[in-house]
Formats: sequence, structure tokens, C-alpha cells
Amino acid sequence: MVDGRVALSATTLGWCPGLADELGVHHEALRGWIRQVEADAGEREGLLTTEEKEELVQLRREVRELRRANEVLRTASAFFAAQLDPTRPR
Repeated sequence: MVDGRVALSATTLGWCPGLADELGVHHEALRGWIRQVEADAGEREGLLTTEEKEELVQLRREVRELRRANEVLRTASAFFAAQLDPTRPR
């Protein structure tokens, strides 16, 4: 990814259609970077900041791990409950 300073310069100087060509990137990539810099600066509503995106990724990973741990505990609980059931034939 191009340094955030390039996107910040693009927002400061205004959108220049030839800027993406000069940088050798697709114009939509540059537009996305500009939008992200604006979101990080608090200038654009409705987009997550980079920090918020990183936190969301970390929280989703944590939820995934907790769900996996709960499934293991649920399975182990069912196994031990079946072992302790006095009505279960052996």
C-alpha cells in the first residue's frame, strides 16, 4: 500500500485523475486510501478508522476462539455426564 502521506497529499491537493497513473496504482485503490485517511482523520462519517478495523479483527478472532473453547467444553461435559449417569448400562 502507498504511504498514507500520499493519500493525505491527494486529499489536500484535491483529486487529480492523473495522480493514480503517476503512482502506478489503480485509481480506485487510491480513492480507497484517500477515504481511509479521511476516516482516520475524523473527516468522513460511516467508515471505520484503521484502529477500529484492527480492534474488530482482534475481537472477531477472540470470539472465534471462545466459541471453539465452548464447543470443546460442551462436548466434554456431555461425555462426563454420560459416564456418570447411573441408568446407563455398562
